Amino acid sequence: MARNLDIALLRTFATVADQGSMTRASDILHLTQGAISQQIARLEALVGTALLLRHPRGLRLTPAGERFLGRIRPLIITNDEIWSEIERGDVSGPVRLGLPFDLVDSCFAASLKSYCEAFPKVELTLVCAASPDLLDMVGRGHLDLAVIERAVDSEGGEVLAIDRLVWVGARAGQAHKRSPLPISLVGETCVFRPAVSEALAEEKLASRMVFETGGLDATRIIVKMDLAISAWLASTVPADFDIISEDAGLPPLPSFAITLHRANGARGAIFDELARQLRNAMARPRLAA
Repeated sequence: MARNLDIALLRTFATVADQGSMTRASDILHLTQGAISQQIARLEALVGTALLLRHPRGLRLTPAGERFLGRIRPLIITNDEIWSEIERGDVSGPVRLGLPFDLVDSCFAASLKSYCEAFPKVELTLVCAASPDLLDMVGRGHLDLAVIERAVDSEGGEVLAIDRLVWVGARAGQAHKRSPLPISLVGETCVFRPAVSEALAEEKLASRMVFETGGLDATRIIVKMDLAISAWLASTVPADFDIISEDAGLPPLPSFAITLHRANGARGAIFDELARQLRNAMARPRLAA
């Protein structure tokens, strides 16, 4: 006799696993923590093993949970894509989306193209800015949805992924050996600036800002010319740049969370569909920019 998996249980498990917290998962799924706990217990009973373990810093996946999560992600994505095809005729209207400069091409370009092709009645407006600016725009109601980068230990938003911040330089470049260390960031409000400044201060490493007012493209040019190094998320590093190795003497940098935020009034199919596209884009394997 064929047995069927309950997509609702799988979605709850995947959300709890991604967020590392039943509290945050309950906010995203609009379920009580008790309901989420019951669904996880039902799923563990079905598979016959523990999938999650409690940890002082949140919930952690067991080895069986890691394997199970990898198997069910494609099922959730396929389920949502089928429903999108069924409902696409009802999705229409304006939607304002904010994305950080470094994530547009490397993570979301393909999914945004697919979204616009699948829902031609949607009027998508894209705003690119630094994460702190995007978060402010969501709070003011100037954006409907935004993806931002934030410190892992800070609160807010739905966690889509965790990525490590790395030092990057020109291919076989020498800028990282200079003193003071030449650095180029995208702008004064770059979300990585405090982490970079703190890491350099802890190592008492002298540095100077070479360029930080021309946006991502200008920063790429400065780094490619070997005039400075920069700090980017590992998954966004261009193929023709080098991730500077840990033995180069530079201080380690922390990981960052990539999170999805919605304005209070951003409810309905048009926003749910875009959020699903963004969520699935981060769930799929990605290549560096």
